[in-house]
Amino acid sequence: MDETDKKLITLIQADFPIVDRPYAAIGEKLGIGEDEVIDRIRTIMESGEIRRLGASFDSRRLNYRSTLCAVHVPPEKLDAAVAAINGYHNVTHNYERNHYYNVWFTLIAPSLERIDQILREIEQRAGIGPVLNLPATRLFKIQVDLPVIDG
Repeated sequence: MDETDKKLITLIQADFPIVDRPYAAIGEKLGIGEDEVIDRIRTIMESGEIRRLGASFDSRRLNYRSTLCAVHVPPEKLDAAVAAINGYHNVTHNYERNHYYNVWFTLIAPSLERIDQILREIEQRAGIGPVLNLPATRLFKIQVDLPVIDG
């Protein structure tokens, strides 16, 4: 990943333009063309360095439910567990932590019942569990941007 890729990733997290041609607007800011922006994003996604590019919505206003999940995954099952988790478009993001509960992810679905169903499916497919279902009891909205620019 070169400096332009790092600037691109940082930019699209915090300042994605809401215009007719957003990739052209991003290219202008980076001094590259629209096609190059699209190609770079495609390459980064294909490499697995980013998994998803999309908008964030207030799930509760859309009558969806979301939850934070945590699970202990033995090292030998990590790849299978991550594949099972990532197999659901309902997973907005996940990360590995240095803790007994070493895999954390967020999940969104139309109902609490669907969340429970997905969690049981993940446990079964990956041979892990139980997955802790930790829904928020109070709403905290924190914007998290992960800058990848050095300095």
